[in-house]
Amino acid sequence: MKFEVTILGSSSATPIFNRNPSSQALNINEHFYLVDCGEGTQQQMLRFDIKPGRIDHIFISHLHGDHYLGLVGLLSSMHLNGRTKALNLYCPPELKEIIDLQLKYSETTLQFAIDYVFTTAGIVETILENQDIIVETIPLDHRIPCTGFLFRQKKRLKKLIKEKIEKIGIPIEYYSAIKKGADYTAADGTVYKNDDITIEPEAPKTYAYCSDTIYNERYFKQISNVDLLYHESTFMHIMITRAQSTFHTTALQAGEIALITNAKKLLIGHFSARYKTLNELLDEARSVFPETELALEGKTFAIE
Repeated sequence: MKFEVTILGSSSATPIFNRNPSSQALNINEHFYLVDCGEGTQQQMLRFDIKPGRIDHIFISHLHGDHYLGLVGLLSSMHLNGRTKALNLYCPPELKEIIDLQLKYSETTLQFAIDYVFTTAGIVETILENQDIIVETIPLDHRIPCTGFLFRQKKRLKKLIKEKIEKIGIPIEYYSAIKKGADYTAADGTVYKNDDITIEPEAPKTYAYCSDTIYNERYFKQISNVDLLYHESTFMHIMITRAQSTFHTTALQAGEIALITNAKKLLIGHFSARYKTLNELLDEARSVFPETELALEGKTFAIE
C-alpha cells in the first residue's frame, strides 16, 4: 500500500527564494490529502504534478497565514476548472467565516460543496475514518489554537498462502472469513488453523504532522513510535529564547522529541527565512537523532 508524503512548502511566516510556506500532499493508496495550504501552494502543485482534482480532503492546522493563505485561491481554481464533487475541509471553525467573506465579496458561488469538519484545539479527536486510514488531531501548543494531524493506516486483513489454499481446495466463499482470522474445517472434519494458511499483513503505517508548537511533552505519548514524524524546527537552538517567545521549536528540540517518542524517521521543516541554507539545522537535529531529513520542497518521502 502506497503511503507517501510530498513536500510543497517548508518555510515559516514568509516565502523566500526557493522556499514556500507550509504545505504537504499525502498519497495514501492513491487517495490524496493536502495538509496546510500556504501561499503559492497551487504553483507548487503544478510544479510537482499534484493534481487538485484528486484532492478530496484538506487539513488546516491553524489560522496563521503561512498555513492557509493559499486556500481561497485553490478553491477558486477548483471552481473555475469545473469541480463538482464535494471537498472535505478539516479546520478551525473561524476559517469558514474567512472563506465565506472572500466568496461573498467576489460574488462567487462554488460549484461544489465544502463539507466542514471543525477541529477543537486542546483535545484529541478522530476527524476522519475511511477504508484506508484514521486521522486524529494532535493538540499542539502555539500562540493561537493549533492542531497537528496523526495519519494512521488501518490494519489490513491477513494474506492467504495461495499454495496451501489451493492444495487444500478451500472454496472461495471461505476466503473472507479466513482473512479475518477464522480457521477452516474441511468436509472430512480436518481443521486447518488460520496461522497455517495465512500470513500477517504489513504493520499499519503512521505519519504525524506537528506544525507549529513550542516544546511541550503533552503530545509525546500520542505520537510515540510513528514511522515518520514531521516536526517544525523554526530556529537553531542558539535562538531558544526567540523560539519560546514565538511558541516555536528548535532543530535540536525536534531531534530530542523524535528520540523520546521513538520515531523511526524525522522530517524537519517550517524554517525561518533568516536561514538561507539549512545544513546547520539538519546537523543540529542529527546530533541527537541521526535519522533526520530536511523537508525539502519537491521531495517525496515513502513510508516503508
